Amino acid sequence: MLPGEDRAARRVLMVCMAAGATTLLDQSVLNIAVPALRRSLDAGATDVQWIVAGYSLTFGLMLVPGGSLGDVHGRKWLFLVGLSAFVLFGAVAATGTRPDVVIAARLVQGAGAGLVNSQVIGTIQDVFRGLDRARALGLYAVTGGVAAALGPALGGTLVAAFGPEPGWRLCLLLNTPCGLVTLWLAFRWLPTPRRTAGRSRLDWWGLAWTGALTLALMLPFISTPDSAPQAALWAGGAVGLACCLALEQRSRMRSGRVPLVHPSLPRSRPYTLGTAVAMASFGSSLAATLVLTMFLQSGLGLSALTAALVTLPSAVAMGVSSAVAWRVVRRLGPHTVTLGLALGILTLLGGAAVALTAPRAALPLGLAAVQLLSGAAAGLTIAPNQALVLQHAPAEAAGVAGGILQMAQRIAAAVALSAVSGSYLHGTTGSTGSPRTAFAHASLVCAGLLAAATVLSLLRPRLTGDRRPPRLSGHGHPYAAPAREEA
Repeated sequence: MLPGEDRAARRVLMVCMAAGATTLLDQSVLNIAVPALRRSLDAGATDVQWIVAGYSLTFGLMLVPGGSLGDVHGRKWLFLVGLSAFVLFGAVAATGTRPDVVIAARLVQGAGAGLVNSQVIGTIQDVFRGLDRARALGLYAVTGGVAAALGPALGGTLVAAFGPEPGWRLCLLLNTPCGLVTLWLAFRWLPTPRRTAGRSRLDWWGLAWTGALTLALMLPFISTPDSAPQAALWAGGAVGLACCLALEQRSRMRSGRVPLVHPSLPRSRPYTLGTAVAMASFGSSLAATLVLTMFLQSGLGLSALTAALVTLPSAVAMGVSSAVAWRVVRRLGPHTVTLGLALGILTLLGGAAVALTAPRAALPLGLAAVQLLSGAAAGLTIAPNQALVLQHAPAEAAGVAGGILQMAQRIAAAVALSAVSGSYLHGTTGSTGSPRTAFAHASLVCAGLLAAATVLSLLRPRLTGDRRPPRLSGHGHPYAAPAREEA
């Protein structure tokens, strides 16, 4: 690169990292303010689940169409539109006086965040090549992860400093100054819009079936079935929607049209196994963080600031472990992810044990120690697994592989958030409800998700024949991603 080009690329990367941090911080910063929001709006358990899970749902569903629209119409203006909607409806949610208003605003906010992040992925792949692209994608992933880990600490500080009622509203307004600065920088520094595809080939029906299937998986946890026949009806509906999606995808392939999920992606064992691992670990991480903050405040009656201090070690440990993860990858290869998942399981089991046995006075310190290990586990899992997944994406589907991966993670998060938070909330109701027991049960559910991911991660080298460390490029950086194919 020429010096001027290198400077322009660094500015683009700065905008992409700021956008990722802003949109991913927004969800985690609200988690710690959920008890205050619930009391302020007199929101029920169902409202809370929609507020926290709806954001992930629309975020995930917008990633693929956003990427397709960016290919056709250029990325800069779609980035600005998505971020503007994100900021505007963040203000609507922050000033809402009814749960339904907050829910609707969060759904639109999630769609805006998905539109922004799909342009971020495409922009990085358009601007950077080779090792520079690998580093940019790695920095984007780590920045988003650390921002999400810092969210509870920032949220707790706001609630503690300004009180519950203004505090949860300020948590939702926190993205406003960040978003406005990012908008200004994006307007100045993002490259001029250009098309990379002649026309949109998006599978809108496939996206609709995917959204319906996700809702069918979420709703039983949000509105618990009253009887076995009703539960069977929900299960049958989910199976039926899955069949409809599979038939629709097969029909598009037979007619020569491009399906939502490129046919080469399901045939790639490394990609499908890695995506399944990412779905389980991402959903488990977000759900465990949400339940922890609810347990500390609603269950134990601790202040938001105390809850923030308990979660802070996770952010610190994740930042450190993410920075050194590539050294571990060079030695262990795909087993780095397995190591991170196994450590994550131990931390969740440890958290459950602490909640059930520790004296009340020792609980915050014990859970803070668990969070330190949890952050280290996340740093060893997130970016290395993403690198391994995208490295093995088939060349003919390289352009959509990242979008499908992120969409799968967000959809898994929507289901996990609704399921695990529902398990905790229902476990705390009634005369026999115990917050400690409910938290332990929710932690075991999250540990079960990570256990399934660990099995897949252990099987990955055997099933794919890839027992070596990932291919290194340049100076040995392992976070390499495939080149984007442009239509």
